[in-house]
Amino acid sequence: MEQLTELDNTFIQMESNRTPMHISPVLFYDQSEVAGGQVRFKDILQAFERNLHKSKIFRRKLAGGAFGFDTPYWIEDPNFDLEFHVRHIALPKPGDWRQLCILLARLHARGLDMKRPLWEAYVIEGLNEVEGLPANSFAIMLKIHHAAIDGVSGAEIIAAIHTLAADAPLPEVADDWHGESGPSARKVLTQAYINNLKRPVHLARTVGRLVPAVIEANKLSSAREGEPEELRLERTRFNARVSSHRVTDTLVMELARIKKIRQCVDGATINDVIVATVSGAMRKYLAAHDELPEHSLTCAAPINVRQERNSESKGNQVGVMTIDMATDVADPLARLKAVMSHARNSKETSQVVGTGVMMDVSRGLWPQFTNLTMRAATLAATRNAVPMPVHTVISNVPGPQFPMYLAGARVHMLLGLGPLVDMAGLFHAVISGMGLITINFLSCREMLPDPDFYKQCLEESYAELEAATFLNKKSSRRKPRRKAG
Repeated sequence: MEQLTELDNTFIQMESNRTPMHISPVLFYDQSEVAGGQVRFKDILQAFERNLHKSKIFRRKLAGGAFGFDTPYWIEDPNFDLEFHVRHIALPKPGDWRQLCILLARLHARGLDMKRPLWEAYVIEGLNEVEGLPANSFAIMLKIHHAAIDGVSGAEIIAAIHTLAADAPLPEVADDWHGESGPSARKVLTQAYINNLKRPVHLARTVGRLVPAVIEANKLSSAREGEPEELRLERTRFNARVSSHRVTDTLVMELARIKKIRQCVDGATINDVIVATVSGAMRKYLAAHDELPEHSLTCAAPINVRQERNSESKGNQVGVMTIDMATDVADPLARLKAVMSHARNSKETSQVVGTGVMMDVSRGLWPQFTNLTMRAATLAATRNAVPMPVHTVISNVPGPQFPMYLAGARVHMLLGLGPLVDMAGLFHAVISGMGLITINFLSCREMLPDPDFYKQCLEESYAELEAATFLNKKSSRRKPRRKAG
């Protein structure tokens, strides 16, 4: 039995029919080298069953909660049923990419059963006409609640259920797992009383450390950019209340080409290239709808603050960095350089304030107060009463760059879908792996009725950035001509 952290509990409180709070990695498999040419569903079930012991996430569910006065508990579900969580479906013919995107959006839009362990897996067959995939491929879409994992721990769980060789035998383990009862009312109320006494003390200590850090960060910002600008009420169609409908699509790129773009501009990172690509796409899309704000938009970029990388990592250990996306810059190369500068400045500010500030502050807040604060902030934002701190989310998670197998089938590609919340109705999930890097966008159907056009904007933005950076590299290498005489 283990109590949720305040940050993990925040994602439980944000759960609703409109805003399901799960993360959905999608893995595509090449089964051409499997004996018989096809992986059986029961082989996939067995692979999950033999690896359940590698993560507590698979068999634990929520219990307790003290009526909102404290965070709930994780307990081992005595009624755990693997076949409830692992499901088998297929695309109708012809089984093309558009059909797959529609299916992924619909599956992602449906919330998890909050009375069971907070994950599901969908084995998807019938991918017969999906361009870029090996023949006879299948996919697995995982849905794991954000209260249980963040992007990094999610990637570690993916690695945990796979093998490094196609013929690697499944582990023979003495699984001594057993279910347990939920916490007693006395335990829940006693612990809630103790925790609520501690929270003001923790909050006071956190604020005591945070205030000097914020002052120092403001000094750093002022010295770097002059007097800080007024907060603007810039907002886009994506900064509104989201519906329960979803649309999604993915831009697939070669990781080697992204690295070449990065190498063409001194000091650039892969994340800078990704942010600049998304920035160009949002600029194109909003301009085409005559909705491009005069001033630049910003994105939220989650930061991993884990001390160790292992599959036993608990829940969410993340911070958030905001980056000016330079959407007011037309030239793709100049936009990339502006993003680089803004990202570097944001990192410096985050280092002064502390990347784990979100986790520290959440530990000092009463759960019911956090819930009310979020609702009030959302209400104020919908009435245009407060400035918008971010306009989209770009979550970049490095994935495995080594071969991985499930029941003998090799992982060919990965992509991911993130959660949508009110006022942040456009999410970009970036995952690298198997020599590829994907940018998946997820939005509300009412906000993004034309996902094909937004994908086109992403493709054009990436192509223009690649052309501009390669041209810049060639120009810098060109030697000046000697003058005659």
